[in-house]
Amino acid sequence: MSEFVMLKTADGLEIGAYVARPEGSPIGGLVVVQEIFGVNAHIRAVADGYAKDGFLAVAPAMFDRFEKGVELGYDAEGWKAAMGFAGRLNPADSLHDVAAAIDFAAAESGKKVGVVGYCFGGSMAWLAATRLKVAVAVGYYGGMIGKFATEKPTAPVMLHFGSLDAHIPASVGEAVKAASPEVEVYSYDAGHAFNRDADPTAYVAEAAELARSRSVEFLKKNLG
Repeated sequence: MSEFVMLKTADGLEIGAYVARPEGSPIGGLVVVQEIFGVNAHIRAVADGYAKDGFLAVAPAMFDRFEKGVELGYDAEGWKAAMGFAGRLNPADSLHDVAAAIDFAAAESGKKVGVVGYCFGGSMAWLAATRLKVAVAVGYYGGMIGKFATEKPTAPVMLHFGSLDAHIPASVGEAVKAASPEVEVYSYDAGHAFNRDADPTAYVAEAAELARSRSVEFLKKNLG
């Protein structure tokens, strides 16, 4: 079952969120943090997938701070708009959105809450683990993680990167491991956004399936 809800952030804004509920009692709450294309059909499908795995998944609409209902595709027009929105994102503000989603997931599930994010969301997942109260975090190819690699997570973290990613050098994962050896960092023979199955130019099935199986097992271990 899925629905759209409104969340109130600590800095006084109202943003939308997509909620996907599991059948029966949830294993835990899970905040799914978007890429730079909004809470589009792909991100909703990702949330639906986690709900099928037993999590109560909440995907906050970060772009609601600037424009309501943004859903972008992966064509040239979508990319142009996405880059424009991405340039307006402030990690500190976005953490308010993640925090509001965490609070909602905790209240609705009555369980511990984790965060999983992709691209921009991958960076937010890392910052959620270092700056917010979460039980676990999983980040996929977060391009800003390198700027915050020395921050210390207070929850178990798993990070996924593509070894062929033209935007994120291997040194990012290495810097995280140097500062926090307990963080699980994985590299795949793939480029950026390899989990994005809605985009054939980016999707790498083998890498996506392995990363997802690792992520689900990690989330269940730390939220169950």
